[in-house]
Amino acid sequence: MNTLMRWNPVREVLSFQDEVNRLFGDVVGRRYSTEEGSALWEPPVDVEEHPDKYSVHVELPGMKLEEIKITIEDNRLVIRGEKTRTEEKKGATYHRVERVYGSFERAFTLTHAVKSDKIDAIYRDGVLEITVPKAEEARAREIPIKVSR
Repeated sequence: MNTLMRWNPVREVLSFQDEVNRLFGDVVGRRYSTEEGSALWEPPVDVEEHPDKYSVHVELPGMKLEEIKITIEDNRLVIRGEKTRTEEKKGATYHRVERVYGSFERAFTLTHAVKSDKIDAIYRDGVLEITVPKAEEARAREIPIKVSR
């Protein structure tokens, strides 16, 4: 037995939007194209907060150190860079080109004051790890209560 269902154009649009988002989300590194034909992409990032620091891990396989720049200003951590493509070889036939190239920028507002002069960044095995220590005044601390007599 078939049931009749009232047509809802909003549900149709939302369903389509969900499918498009899923398709884009499946693309490693979430790449997007711009009008100029160059790729704009966002490398995957993990941001962890600990009592004394933030830890940021960014997947940047195949990039060179000179292609990556990290800045911090007003508690805003910005990671940007450009992954360049090696030149195509003459006489080669490319059947698939799936790797992502182009410029990227990821920015994160940190909710606590940080020690910007103590930030450490290590690039190992295609993963950039940034450690951002919190300033002393940003750390939670317990206040002892005195007894009054």
